Amino acid sequence: MELVNKNAVAVREDRNLLVITHLSQYLDFVTGFGGLLVPLVIWLTTKDTVIGMNEHGKSVINFQLSLILYLIIGIPGILLFGLGILLLVFAGILSLVMPAINAIRASNGESPSYFGTIRFIS
Repeated sequence: MELVNKNAVAVREDRNLLVITHLSQYLDFVTGFGGLLVPLVIWLTTKDTVIGMNEHGKSVINFQLSLILYLIIGIPGILLFGLGILLLVFAGILSLVMPAINAIRASNGESPSYFGTIRFIS
């Protein structure tokens, strides 16, 4: 189903692209930085043309920025009685589980929900 908004831009529903946006976060494990850049590029280029991309893209970017913040706090926190290790384990588990859960949610047409995310972009 193709809709047209006020700016005469064709808007389409593309759940596969939403799923790819969530799953592209796993590029962090391959490249170390692709998990933020690839979803950011996908979100910025398709947020006006894909239904739901703005919401899903913001969630992915907020999640990735939150993970980066957890790492920035956690690494020096290791020196403080080793408490930073708990934060790093928490961030690692979240980075493995949450993209898969939200990819499934996107394929079902549901809104994203990332646990432990700080809302940098609203």
